[in-house]
Amino acid sequence: MPETSRRESSFGRSYARVGPRMDARGATEHRRRLVEAAHGVVIEIGPGYGATFPFYPSAVSAVLALEPDPTLRELALAAASTAPVPISVQDGMAEALPAADASVDVVVSSLVLCSVADQSVALAEAVRVLRPGGSLLFYEHVRSAHRVLGAAEDLATPLWSRVAGGCHPNRDTAAMIVRAGLTVQDLERFGFSVLPGNPRLAHVLGVASKP
Repeated sequence: MPETSRRESSFGRSYARVGPRMDARGATEHRRRLVEAAHGVVIEIGPGYGATFPFYPSAVSAVLALEPDPTLRELALAAASTAPVPISVQDGMAEALPAADASVDVVVSSLVLCSVADQSVALAEAVRVLRPGGSLLFYEHVRSAHRVLGAAEDLATPLWSRVAGGCHPNRDTAAMIVRAGLTVQDLERFGFSVLPGNPRLAHVLGVASKP
């Protein structure tokens, strides 16, 4: 198996163990709020083990969930079988969405834009597939606005991204969303400690629309 696949699978197994602990500390409620405005045809990028799936509302007609990690994808397939709306789980990347231009009502990103290889490409793909008036629903951890903490995240990023599936803790994702041409309509910033003993890291939860 290629080295990249081994690394992805290792991270997927680790995230499958840690993610439910994070959910129990509050991420479940964040995910529920994230998708409550979802409707119509949805693409979810990087759904992991399918933690958002139980919360999709009846206004959603179909979800295409794209998960590149094989371990997480298998868990997501199991979660999709009990979801309240039709969900198809496939191998795929945020940088190459398998959908036609202006064919999707909503794109969902839950703790994913920190780890995509190129945020600008991933967001350009979201803009491409969204219909005019369509929405990007996002829940992400971002660079701290605190000068010292932000500098510490900058220093930690090169090593952390290598051991944590490409995660970059110092990305200003909200600014990148605006730069991609989307209009942020709702944005909540908050601190969240993902595991006991961890510092409260900066997170954002919001909605951005395509003009």
